[in-house]
Amino acid sequence: MKNIFLSILSLCSLSVLGQSDNITTQLYDTYENYKESSIGKRRIKRTDIQPLIDKLSANSKFKVSTVGKSIGGKDLSLISIGTGETNVFLWSQMHGDEPTATQAIFDILNFFDSADFEKEKEAILANLTVHFLPMLNPDGAELYQRRNLLGIDINRDALRLQSPESQTLKRVRDSLNADFGFNLHDQSTYYNAERTEKPATISYLAPAYNYEKDINETRGNAMKIIVFMNDILQKYAPGQVGRYNDDFEPRAFGDNIQKWGTSTILIESGGFAEDVEKQEIRKLNYTSILSAIYTIAQKSYEAIGIEEYEKIPQNDRKLFDLKIVNASYELMGNTYSIDLGIHQVEVDYPDHNSFWYSSRILDQGDLSTYYGYETLDATGYTIKQAKVYPKNLTNFDEVKALNFKDVLKKGYGYVRVSSIPLKNINSPFPVHILSPKFIIPILNLAPGINPTFFLEKAGIIEYAVINGFLVDLKKQDIHVPNGMIFR
Repeated sequence: MKNIFLSILSLCSLSVLGQSDNITTQLYDTYENYKESSIGKRRIKRTDIQPLIDKLSANSKFKVSTVGKSIGGKDLSLISIGTGETNVFLWSQMHGDEPTATQAIFDILNFFDSADFEKEKEAILANLTVHFLPMLNPDGAELYQRRNLLGIDINRDALRLQSPESQTLKRVRDSLNADFGFNLHDQSTYYNAERTEKPATISYLAPAYNYEKDINETRGNAMKIIVFMNDILQKYAPGQVGRYNDDFEPRAFGDNIQKWGTSTILIESGGFAEDVEKQEIRKLNYTSILSAIYTIAQKSYEAIGIEEYEKIPQNDRKLFDLKIVNASYELMGNTYSIDLGIHQVEVDYPDHNSFWYSSRILDQGDLSTYYGYETLDATGYTIKQAKVYPKNLTNFDEVKALNFKDVLKKGYGYVRVSSIPLKNINSPFPVHILSPKFIIPILNLAPGINPTFFLEKAGIIEYAVINGFLVDLKKQDIHVPNGMIFR
């Protein structure tokens, strides 16, 4: 009897999900019409979104109100649209360095302000009132850091409510008595869908509201909506959806908002190949969130079976930016086979508007259970130390004049320069820059070092690794965003 019931639920789920395909496809295909082009990079600030909020304030379709201030005195704004009795509340950038959904929110607001999809928007706005609180931690966004100016993680302040940002989130949630909540975050790009090489581009969670992880109607509804969104994303990022760990965290807002009676959906934006600024992931946020809002308005999610929720692969954290396997490494007269896992680590410039790379070996040894955005099978290749270019150069103009392809093919990864501009904190070239007195250490592979070396086969150098970026010397292009400067 139980199996028959589950089969009926599954058939209902398939019917609901099938009905969503048309509107979802249209949303995805027309996305560029609504994308807010003024915020196309991740390191956005409150000053970047203020003109957009001002524009919405002057638009009669929206209600915009200041609902609080950050520790640093920056406004926290709530933007609402719709007349329905069901309240849907979305908040983003609780962590200052997690901006993907903030960008997607303004894309969604542009959608609501357009003259398109009138039938669908009428269904949404007549049944729902949708509330957006973008950039809950504007001080953290200013510095592109996770925590607020108090140095605390706002998402661990749901009980003490020490910070004004936390107090604002609690007060708004309570005043709306929101039926549904979308807790919007970014996660590390190194998460993968469990036991696969695919990044967890989007991860979901219906947070637990107690240690027992019970499922009541509130949490069950969140699970149903996640099943709905997962089905949508499988069309555009197949196999790239993960499920976040649901251990109860009594200090966290998501867990408590679920406990307070709001069906809460956590969305974590992870990684996507060759999408450094997360603009494809932003598009997936836009498409899946709008589709979810539509199914809430239609109440079609009610027919979805929650048993599909547990089938979403769990998050794992086994991705590297670059993975090199089976390379030969000579040490103390012996030769070993070694795998290397490399992270291309972002370092902010002082203005926190852009970044450069200072890469590191994260792990080495047998990495057969790990994966890479880029993987090289180095069987038959031997790791060789990068050498210093034999001629000392005077300035960066002389470095720029080098034929870098030839330089790398000869095994030179370092260039000594007598006059290094003080303004430069990294090398703008695909080689490292050394001051006249700096002595490079003998290559000793270990976690934590900057990955710079060459791969040689039969006496010929075929690959370079400069600052963690792989260069195939058999090809024309050299892509190394920056080298390092050693003064």
